[in-house]
Order: sequence, then structure tokens, then C-alpha cells
Amino acid sequence: MSTPNGFPQHSGACVTRSMEGGAVQDLHAKKAGKAAKKEAGSNGMLTFEDPPSVGTPLNETLKLLPDEFKANTKIKSVTPRPPRKPRLERAASLDEKSWRRWRRFRTSQESLTDPNETSSSNGSLQEASLSPPVRGRASPCHQCCQQNSLHSSPDASENSLMGKSRGGTSDLGKRASEISSAFGGLLRGKAFAGGKPRLSQIMPARPLPPMELNVASHTLRTANRIDSDCMDYRHYSQHKFGRVSSSLSDTRLHGNGMVYDNCSTDSMKSTFSLLTPIRSKDVRSRSYLEGSLLANGALLGAEELSKYFPDRNIGIFVATWNMQGQKELPVNLNDFLLPTDPDYAQDMYVIGVQEGCPDRREWEIRLQETLGPHYVMLYSAAHGVLYMSVFIRRDLIWFCSEVEYATVTTRIVSQIKTKGALGICFTFFGTSFLFITSHFTSGDSKVNERKLDYNKTIQALTLPKNVPDTNPYRSSSSDVTTRFDEVFWFGDFNFRLNKDRETVDSILNQNPETDVSKLLAYDQLTSEMSRGSIFKGFQEADIHFRPSYKFDIGKDSYDTTSKQRTPSYTDRVIYRSRYKDDIHAVKYSSCPVIKTSDHRPVFALFRVKVRPGRDNIPLAAGQFDRELYLIGIKRRITRELQKRQEQKDQKSSSVCSVS
Repeated sequence: MSTPNGFPQHSGACVTRSMEGGAVQDLHAKKAGKAAKKEAGSNGMLTFEDPPSVGTPLNETLKLLPDEFKANTKIKSVTPRPPRKPRLERAASLDEKSWRRWRRFRTSQESLTDPNETSSSNGSLQEASLSPPVRGRASPCHQCCQQNSLHSSPDASENSLMGKSRGGTSDLGKRASEISSAFGGLLRGKAFAGGKPRLSQIMPARPLPPMELNVASHTLRTANRIDSDCMDYRHYSQHKFGRVSSSLSDTRLHGNGMVYDNCSTDSMKSTFSLLTPIRSKDVRSRSYLEGSLLANGALLGAEELSKYFPDRNIGIFVATWNMQGQKELPVNLNDFLLPTDPDYAQDMYVIGVQEGCPDRREWEIRLQETLGPHYVMLYSAAHGVLYMSVFIRRDLIWFCSEVEYATVTTRIVSQIKTKGALGICFTFFGTSFLFITSHFTSGDSKVNERKLDYNKTIQALTLPKNVPDTNPYRSSSSDVTTRFDEVFWFGDFNFRLNKDRETVDSILNQNPETDVSKLLAYDQLTSEMSRGSIFKGFQEADIHFRPSYKFDIGKDSYDTTSKQRTPSYTDRVIYRSRYKDDIHAVKYSSCPVIKTSDHRPVFALFRVKVRPGRDNIPLAAGQFDRELYLIGIKRRITRELQKRQEQKDQKSSSVCSVS
């Protein structure tokens, strides 16, 4: 069947679908009012001075095409022409949602981008040459448009069916695909070849979510934010040095969670290092020892605190252990100092020991060896066989004040000071800390004596000495614990369970895991604290571990000697704060794998809020025990080398026996 113009009717149907598909490509664009001027070349290329508007109806656009289209375009036998009555009503009624989906699909096609370049992050396409359509295969978008046209145009559906019956489907599909691509280029105002298509930027359909100001990793605590007075550093570096850009791109930095704002990115791109840049004139002029709370560049101010602790919380490990004076130290302290439950190590480690080993220096070396090169010993003190060691991350020692300590003896008759208290205090940024380790009077029934030990300690500890009180209006001269922001008291308090051994054993056998609530009902310390007769204002985290006293050395069984001492919670860690909710207990437990003493070590993990401080306090100026640091690290390396050598020798000494 042929049309009056002499062309097969199925060809018109294909052209109709192709042209309708080309019109759908840029639907809803802004109309333009200029007409196109024709230029025909020897190769059949068409160009336009003023391209037709993408929103112009197809029948108006087709009127602009000359009769030379038939002569100049290279089509084998049939030159399709638009029908006399094109139906664009259905194409124009496609919903906007479908059209946007099509646009997103088109922008993702590799045919519109240079394969040697990566796509832009803002959604705009790189400039590339328009590749010719692939013969014998229509694009998915074109097929989708054809289906829409078939459903919307009954005439086109009939023509398509008639075309299939004539057996010319393959050639006509190829030609329709070519013409569809050609008309798509015309409607975008480009030539068939030689032009570079560039689509408009695609805007997000909805507002982008707010950026979270969180550090992905707790281990990398430094925010790397540049100082406000050095904001022009990047421009200066680029002009002066010409290599500001880092090997890490912005996308990789943000994708890995290393930085969270533009300032952080600028700092990571520093010319010299990852550290915040400092101007030479600032180094000359600033003393870094005087300033106010909010002064720019204050060493202990809010700006410096936010760099290291954006959430203003520090992790503290506090532990107590009665070593029973044993010379033998545990082979491995990892389970004690580095428990596996928290994923990250803490910022500060404070370990108190009662009845410590004879070689105190060896104990401190073992602590340094276990914690490794990331930590240094800020301070250590002793009172008889009471030891306390404070370790801190090496990059935080500059924000500590001078460290002070004081001691109290509660048993005067004894020549060896086994009972008493040892206190260490210092200020970190603007928060003052007090750590006390004590060993109170022993005995099941000597509760009053232990109360006297507590009262003598809070009255006789003369701290602080030179470091100013951060809040003197809330301090009391009769209680040392009121003169500090955060107080941690830990040690062998020797409070027992008011129950016989048989009853305690039966409760432990019924609840072998962590349900110890029945035992705590008989705990002397819990009872006295609830009455307010001791440790006023202090709190203790919930206990979910078995009694830490008294074990047979090297075993998991409680006292099997003739004395048959009742298992008790003698080793405790309690805390107090001037401000509500400043201290949050994360974990409270014991370490059952260390069995060199009749006591099990008890430790607690805390998150403590830190406030900015003033620079008018006496600073420690980065002091730490350098000799201990070197010995501990050397021993750690030597131990690792020996371990590797043993593994190597074990492999080389293995012999295969042949029977």
C-alpha cells in the first residue's frame, strides 16, 4: 500500500515514530523564535545559523526543511518524509516524571562523553564528539519512546503492523534509528557531525541532606581545621610555592572520612605537612603562655581544644590492682590495659597499685612496653608500696599543666607504708583532674576504721599546690575532692560482703555469669554510700563481674585455705564531678586472666567532658619520662624480633620422618 506521494505507508509510520521520539527528547524546554537557514554541503551535512527551538512543534520544524533534503541525504532507495498530519498530541502529554527519567538515562550514556575522561561530579557532561548511531541496534531510550508512540498513536500502530507483514522491518528499523538520531541532533541545535553536544546541568530533584560534622574514625581525632587567621594561607602558598594541591583528591579525602569541611580539606592540602600552618610573624609575636579563654591562638583555648576533641570528650582508662607484693609480673598485660571490647585505645591511662612489686621501675617499663610508642608516662609517684602511673598520648602532653602529688599515711605504726593514699592532680586544657589510689584497713568487721581512713584522706591531701583551682567558689578546705572538676578514686578499699562463705558460694554457683545483684545486696560499700557516710558525692558504675578477692594464686578458685575467706568486691573504681553528666562510664570490669595475685585487676573506661582553659597556668611544657620511653620501646622491638626468630627456628627444625 502506498501513499499519494508514492512512498510506502510503513515508511511513514517509522518516520512518525522516529520524529516523535526526537521531539520527546527535549520536551518542556524554552521556546525560541528564530528560523533556521539551510546550508547543503557535498557530503549531505546540514547546518543552521539559528537552530530551531527545542520546544517548537515538529510539524513547524519540518516545514523548514528544504526539498534538497531528498537529494543531499544519503539513503539507499527510500527517502522518508514526514506525514501530512503528524500526531504530536500524545507525545506532548507524556508526564514530566517519565521525561526526567529519560534525561537521566541519556546523560549516563557513554556515547555523549569522551571515553578517556571521567564524568563530572556535578552531573554535567564532558564535551565529546557525537558518535554515529550503531546500525542494527536501537538505544533503550529510543525503544522506550517508540513504545510510548505506539501506545499513543493508533495510526502508527496499524502502520507498524502492516510494515512487519511486508518483511522490511530490519532495514526500516535501521533507517528510523538513523533519522531519529539525526533529528535529535537538529532539535538540540547541532549538526549531524562535527558538533559537540552539551546538555544543561541537571539539578537535584530534592534538597541535598545536611553534611554530618563527625569524624568517621575515633582514632583520628584531629580535625585538621585551619586557623581563622591563616585562611589566606592556601592563596599565599599557591602563589609562592605553586604546589598546594595534594596527591589526595577532595573526593578521596571526604570518601575516606578523613575530613569533614572545606577548611579541613585546605589543611590536608597544606604545602608542608598535615599540621596547621603557622605564620612566621605569629611565632615571633606570640608567647603562648598568656592569653584569655577565647583569644585566637591560645594554647589551651576553645579553638585548640576543638581541633583535637571536636566533641570535647576524652577517653580515660582507670585501673586498680593489689599485686600482693609478688616479684613475678604477668607475662602479658594486653588483656589488662588493652581489653578487646572497645575498638579503640583510650587517650589517658591511670594505673594504681597496692602492695606493689619490689621493682617499681620494672613495673613501669612493662606498662610502657605494653602501651607502645603512642603513649608516654606523664608522671609517676609512690608512697611505700602504693604506686600510681599516668600515661597519656604523646601528642597531648603539651596541654597538661604541671603535675603535683601528695600522700597520706593511715597506719603510723607500720614501718612499711602499706596502708594510706596517694593523690596526683593536674589540669588538662581547662579541666582539673584528681586521681587517688588508696589501701584501707582490712578485716571483715572493720567498717568504721575504713571510714576513718577515708575522712583522713580527704582532709590531709594538700592539693592543689601551685596549679590554680578552676572554680574556687565551689571548693572546700576540708575536702580535697571538692577542689577539682573531675575526681577518680580507686584502690583496695577492703569492704567485704556481710554474708558467710557458704551462702556466697551458692549464689555464685547459681549465677556463674554476670548476674551478681544478689551479692551486691550484702556489699558493705554499697550500703555505706547509700547512707552518705563515706564517699559523699561519688558514683560507681554497675557491677557485672565476679568478686575480685580472694583467689588462690594461679587458679580461678576462691580461697581454699583453712581461713576460707569470703569472696568480696574489695577493689573498686568510683568517680565524682563538679558538673552533672560530665563523666560517663563506658565499661566496668575485671581481668580474670591475670592470676599472679590473690586479687584480680579491676578497671573502668570513662568518657569525660573537657572544657577550654586559660594560658595563665604553669604548664608541664611537654615533659615525660624519656628514659622510660626509650627502654620500653627497645624492649618491645626486641621481644618482637625474638618472637620472629623463634617462629623461624621452629619451621627450620621440623623434620619429616619416613617409616
